[in-house]
Amino acid sequence: MFMLRHQGSTRTYSHNFKLATLLGMTAGFVNAAGYLGFAVLTTNVTGHAALFAEQLVLEDWKTARVIALWMILFLAGAFISSLIVSTVGRNKRFSYAIPIFIEVGILLTIAFAGHTYNHSLGERELFAGSLLFAMGLQNSLVSLVSGSVVRTTHLTGTFTDLGIELAQVFHKNTRNDPALKARIKLHSAIIFFFMSGAVGGAYLFRLFHFYVFFIPAAILCFTLVYDVFRIKVKRYIGRWKNTVAGNAIH
Repeated sequence: MFMLRHQGSTRTYSHNFKLATLLGMTAGFVNAAGYLGFAVLTTNVTGHAALFAEQLVLEDWKTARVIALWMILFLAGAFISSLIVSTVGRNKRFSYAIPIFIEVGILLTIAFAGHTYNHSLGERELFAGSLLFAMGLQNSLVSLVSGSVVRTTHLTGTFTDLGIELAQVFHKNTRNDPALKARIKLHSAIIFFFMSGAVGGAYLFRLFHFYVFFIPAAILCFTLVYDVFRIKVKRYIGRWKNTVAGNAIH
């Protein structure tokens, strides 16, 4: 089952569930490790909007400019991811691989270069901004391929949806609805794996510092291998078996 390759009518609940678990864990990991590394929440812009407003009131234009840049970078990541998936590449079936490769490149760069971070505003702007851009890429990609069913980089909407669905369990007309149970399971999985990734990121960052960004990069690489290359491997194996069977007959 290919969690990213299928879209529209060919997409199943299983695709979305696998997508939620792996990329939800990635986002939670990056959120915690990014906060410990740069003291910035890097997977959503809700908190940044409040900070931006505060800095405007305080007339701290320099900090307000930085926060505005972070929000724009998240938006830019979402825009570029959508643009790539919808328009780029002759083989659009695998165009989703491009945003993931970009995200992996950003995470690997931070893993290799994070130790040079010296807490200056310029470097904080660069490192934190790159993570916000990467999470914008991921959030847009996941939303596109799942038909807006799954969002992995923040939990506000997920908690809201889960609360609504849990309330529906108490209504006799909906409590036994299989679709309702499936949605509860999916949203619970997003929350659980996001939190698991966050706990893992926080714990491992204290042990390995910026090298922990190799871990979410590895999860994304596994996702690509699972989705893109698995089908090719199966085709090669199928051809090899057909060749062996043909040779045996002759």
